[in-house]
Amino acid sequence: MTEPNSRRDPTLMDRRAFMATTALTAVAVGSSRQNGAAWPGHLSTTARQVPEPFELEDLDISALQSGMSDGRWTAARLTELYSDRIRQLDRAGPMLRAILELNPDAAAVAADLDRERAAGRVRGPLHGIPVLVKDNVETREWPTTAGSLALKENRTGRDAPLVARIRAEGGVVLGKTNLSEWANIRSSASSSGWSGTGGQTRNPHAIDRNPCGSSSGSGAAVAAGMAWAAVGTETDGSITCPASANGIVGFKPTVGLVSRTWIVPISHSQDTAGPMARTVRDAAIVLTAIAGSDPEDAATREADAHKTDYAAALDGQSLKGARIGVLRFAARFHGPTEKVFDAALARMKAAGAILVEIDAAPDRQAIGAAELTVLQTEFKADLNAYLASTDPAKVKTRTLADLIAFNAAHADVEMPLFGQETFEASQATKGLDDPDYLKARETARRLTGPEGIDKLLKDNNVVALVAPTLAPAWLIDDVLGDRYLGGGAGSVAAIAGYPHLTVPMGDVKGLPVGLSIIGPAWSDARILSLGYAFEQAKAP
Repeated sequence: MTEPNSRRDPTLMDRRAFMATTALTAVAVGSSRQNGAAWPGHLSTTARQVPEPFELEDLDISALQSGMSDGRWTAARLTELYSDRIRQLDRAGPMLRAILELNPDAAAVAADLDRERAAGRVRGPLHGIPVLVKDNVETREWPTTAGSLALKENRTGRDAPLVARIRAEGGVVLGKTNLSEWANIRSSASSSGWSGTGGQTRNPHAIDRNPCGSSSGSGAAVAAGMAWAAVGTETDGSITCPASANGIVGFKPTVGLVSRTWIVPISHSQDTAGPMARTVRDAAIVLTAIAGSDPEDAATREADAHKTDYAAALDGQSLKGARIGVLRFAARFHGPTEKVFDAALARMKAAGAILVEIDAAPDRQAIGAAELTVLQTEFKADLNAYLASTDPAKVKTRTLADLIAFNAAHADVEMPLFGQETFEASQATKGLDDPDYLKARETARRLTGPEGIDKLLKDNNVVALVAPTLAPAWLIDDVLGDRYLGGGAGSVAAIAGYPHLTVPMGDVKGLPVGLSIIGPAWSDARILSLGYAFEQAKAP
């Protein structure tokens, strides 16, 4: 991308109004990704011609596949339309900065898939459908940077197994999305969605507001209609937070259902990839494609035994008679959001759910302290192992210590907004055999799993737990950084490694908020089905 980070006057509008009326041209004062200076630089903005209506607006995969079957579109045409949409909204207009790279071979890949369709071969529901991938997931076409200029030449020529699965199913990898640099592990004072390679991603509902992270570009791009779906990754909230903030569906699967091989890591205990899409069915289709065992990732050894066709398992009546635990302790962080949550609960009840109020709460202070030790320790070990797998001629930073030195030497472009204190704390850890780490790992797993989610489910005889995902998106703030409200339930699910779905449940003054649905390990199909039933349910 050539645009620097930027600001404009606050503009609040719903997504449809944004798509229909917001088109800004930007005159950059600063430098570019190519010369390594994504900051400083601000934009002056002036109104320009309103973009044409987008013919793929709000279409799900069934509509796209039907259009290709009856000849209205081809895969090549879909690729062209989404690419034009990116150029209109990401490289110009409001300049969302959600996309780092467009695949120059996407048109040729799509044309090949069109020829397959013409010959009578359709690989499955993804055939010919453009998908975006977060830039900490390796794809053979481009460098995988995790948002850092230290990895700007990290062209491995490898596809992560989940990417290979998407291609095998006929998906067109359209491009790579921007993210919070290093998936938001570098500093506790970061601005989510900012990276040295791409600048600040903006929220398409209100471009002065944060898209959350770390899968910021994936969330913003899907919300703005720049692709049918995207792949995000999560360690703690990095799929569900941007999905909620951008008003889309996000699913963090059970850790071990999707391979993490050739994904820039944070934590082998908590990392996973997952789908981000407009609907639960579309997310389920992506999950079906990417799930499965990988011999290179020991955590996935049970994945094939649990994997199913997640879209086929969706049941619009699944809420009927289902006992659902309402995590009231995780809902009392923002009055307007709790009001929307109560309306969502009424929808669930009208659909036949039996709601059980739960006031008991896990010891979140002890959980948070244990998680911090786990993440800092595992990040150093896992990142050093990943860097050792890269080409030393292209990636000169071979260890976390090298990255710390790189950032210090390039502080003007890598640390203009926030520092690297979490990197430094991670570097000081003593390794995976350190007794303090081992104790923290056991504590985190026990308090969130057996004594956390599992206990809440059993004690209250419920099949799933619900809470608001987060409060609405906060203003982008270069001085104070992120301003999260809520997320306690999602954090517990992330640490336990359990599935967590967020589905749009309404808005607060035009800004979307999501409903979180959480279940035990390997309950992915049921959690998706409950979310699907909620999505179909009407307000009482």
